[in-house]
Amino acid sequence: MDARGWLRGHHPPEVRIVIYVISRKFLVMGVTLAVALSLSACSRGGDKAPAASSLTVTLVAAERRQIDREIVASGSVAAWQEMSLGVEVAGLRVANVLVEPGDKVAAGQALLELDRRTLEVQARQAEASLAQARANAELAISQEKRGASLLERNLISANDFEVLRANRSTAEAQVVSAEAERDASKLRLGFATLRAPDAGVISARTVQPGQIVSGGGELLRLIRRGRLEWRAEVSENDLTRIKVGATVDLRGPSGDVVTGVIRAVSPSIDSQTRTALVYADLEKPGALRAGMFAEGRLRVGKAEVTVIPRQSVVFRDGYPYVFVMGEGNKVLQRRIDSGPPQGDSVEVRSGLKEDEKVVARGAGFLSDGDIVKVVDGQSS
Repeated sequence: MDARGWLRGHHPPEVRIVIYVISRKFLVMGVTLAVALSLSACSRGGDKAPAASSLTVTLVAAERRQIDREIVASGSVAAWQEMSLGVEVAGLRVANVLVEPGDKVAAGQALLELDRRTLEVQARQAEASLAQARANAELAISQEKRGASLLERNLISANDFEVLRANRSTAEAQVVSAEAERDASKLRLGFATLRAPDAGVISARTVQPGQIVSGGGELLRLIRRGRLEWRAEVSENDLTRIKVGATVDLRGPSGDVVTGVIRAVSPSIDSQTRTALVYADLEKPGALRAGMFAEGRLRVGKAEVTVIPRQSVVFRDGYPYVFVMGEGNKVLQRRIDSGPPQGDSVEVRSGLKEDEKVVARGAGFLSDGDIVKVVDGQSS
């Protein structure tokens, strides 16, 4: 009888339970031993197999290059001078508005006309008052001359002659007053037409025909000479590097570059933000309009710096890193201090030596210590 037959033989229940437990224990031990031998064989085989590189990269050496130093700042486009225009008379109705926002106007050009009828009547009244005053003055002068003749013949008293002289002086003063009133009425009549104080562009209109105007209220706004400027806040650390006459490049909404010239730098710094304003004239603003925000690149000189391709820099946790080639085709992650991009290149201020090779293409897929394969004829 074989072992399996013996196990299936007739035995008491207690013996059969003991036999079953012993057989299961030996089965588990056999399986465990087989797994351990298999893992041991795999481990010995792994020690002999070389590590394979699965990532392909290209390398480039850091180089020295002369670049334009730039300061990047954000600011708003505004009018160089925006004039608020109104009339100097009140209570009159607007007869006609002659311009629209965006219109270019010349100095002295008529922009708005008021109803002139009331002012014309006042002007005629002033002319009539002046004519009456002149007539009274002529009469007073004539009476004074006759009085002088009568005084010589002792036909009137000296006191009566003084009264005639005073009447002449009063009449002449009334003429001067009437002339002033006439001039004032002409001036008010001229205010009925609002004219441009300087050449420029109409930026806003808040009046409609038929509206009753009040004195001093804003009716139109004018960008003087159509000049725009860019105003940006710059940190105090960069402020000393910005000089009047330096250029700044702005990018308009259409993508075109607009060049401005620094006109002024604020002499004071905001105590809260630690920034100061710079002002740049925009001679040809292109598509830029007052009120727009625009990023500007201020050129502040040239410098000899270390640069690498822009694609070599990867950002992780908010910091810039590059991958430097080490021994055994292993790349090492290294943090650098980078400057603003210069086209396709990036300035490296610290963390990298000249001629040190970094991964140029494929850096975004790497981790520290990865083994890579170098192509394009570069070597480690």
